[in-house]
Amino acid sequence: MKKRHAVSRHFHFKPLLALAAALALGSAGPGQSSTAAQEEPAPEVIAPAEGAYPFYMPMQGLRPPAVKLFIKCDASRAAGREVYAGRDAASLYGRVEGGYEFVYEALDSAGKPCVYPFAPWQPQIVGPLQGTQYILRSSMPGHPVVFRTGDEWASIDLRLFDIGRQRIHFEMQDIQLDFPGAKQPKGGLNLEVFGGQRPGLFTAVIRRARIFGGKNAIFVPSGQTMLYVEDSDIAGNISSSPDQEHTTYINGTLVTHLRNSIWHGQRGWSNVASGHQLKDKAYLRIYENVTVANTPNGAPPSAMPLIDASIYGFTWSNNLRIQRQEPAQAVRDGLVDLRSDITYAAPDSYPWNVLANPGWHMPAAPLSVLDQVYLSVFLNTSVKSYRTEPYVFAVRPQGTWIEPGTTLVKGNDTTTRAQQRVISLAFNTTGNVGRVYAKEGWGFADPQVPAEARWIFDRDAFIRHALALIGR
Repeated sequence: MKKRHAVSRHFHFKPLLALAAALALGSAGPGQSSTAAQEEPAPEVIAPAEGAYPFYMPMQGLRPPAVKLFIKCDASRAAGREVYAGRDAASLYGRVEGGYEFVYEALDSAGKPCVYPFAPWQPQIVGPLQGTQYILRSSMPGHPVVFRTGDEWASIDLRLFDIGRQRIHFEMQDIQLDFPGAKQPKGGLNLEVFGGQRPGLFTAVIRRARIFGGKNAIFVPSGQTMLYVEDSDIAGNISSSPDQEHTTYINGTLVTHLRNSIWHGQRGWSNVASGHQLKDKAYLRIYENVTVANTPNGAPPSAMPLIDASIYGFTWSNNLRIQRQEPAQAVRDGLVDLRSDITYAAPDSYPWNVLANPGWHMPAAPLSVLDQVYLSVFLNTSVKSYRTEPYVFAVRPQGTWIEPGTTLVKGNDTTTRAQQRVISLAFNTTGNVGRVYAKEGWGFADPQVPAEARWIFDRDAFIRHALALIGR
């Protein structure tokens, strides 16, 4: 991890999940976003004093946000909309250029966590985007603020289109979104960023958050995007089409890096198998101390595999905890499904052909070519299920052609095992399971790894290998 030079001081934090368990948050009705000019001076707004970012995430070259607003707690709750100290949003005419930082007062006058009865107001973003930052945070690091409303359109929606080769950063710290009626937005947090081209990059960092609401609690479209989430509770979605929507949906991005967090609360229906807790199609996926559970949110648990990932890329996982309750529908076998039936990114996002082809034949010693295949490594995975699971991981076969005009891969049922350029390894998998891998694909449980391939146990070496293959 490395430090961003623009930060000004350091704090010590308590993990969000421990805080959330201890807080008794009050209720509030739906509100609306508006503005009101204030006479008092605004408090000093200090850039987020985090300091640590993943080593592969380039943070140099970012400039301080041009717009900084401080939102007051008690006055905003009384008004049912944002009330500002100092500069207010009316001066922006609904538009922001040069990035923004919105700081929400953490405590009310009684010293309790502030519960804002509306969704945060988001301006239209205009002008050049190079080096801009978009930050939402509590005024007190480690002390969450809560946004709670039954509005069916409630969401944080960052909208950046045709970003091209620009470098952009989003950060959300100590923010809790409680949107139990938000069935309309694509995501409770919708990072609606499109059109990125190399070497352009969009990074999103989420720290100590809790998110509930939207068709997906978090939605990230395809693009040149790196997502980092830590110490967070992704608590579920509000779905109107539960077979297609998920607690989190990450499309064909560059990196998903999840640490010390929980994913649960996928909305299920009584007669539909429903979606996944984590649908993750990033090229590189890093899971550290992550819990994924099909705990429902007022409907039957989902019957689908809890994690739906793509074989076309790389996964490194340590201390993944999978918890499955009994669903109302016939359960789908498998807990982590490494799927091959759809591609989610442009062809140049992958180092090798996603299709089986005559140019590749798995050698007699597959573990000798771990640097030449799409690879997943699962360390210390634990399973707690209502039944003995037939298997934990499924490695689906590559196909032979892509249906014209679509991203659908066909011919998966006609290829041989030797044609597959995908390997998955699992070490120390525990819990009530019959076997670690389904019988298809190259899946190895607790294999002896050659000395020259032991870089796979080093998280940073694994990341460098995966990103170097695509020039990142």
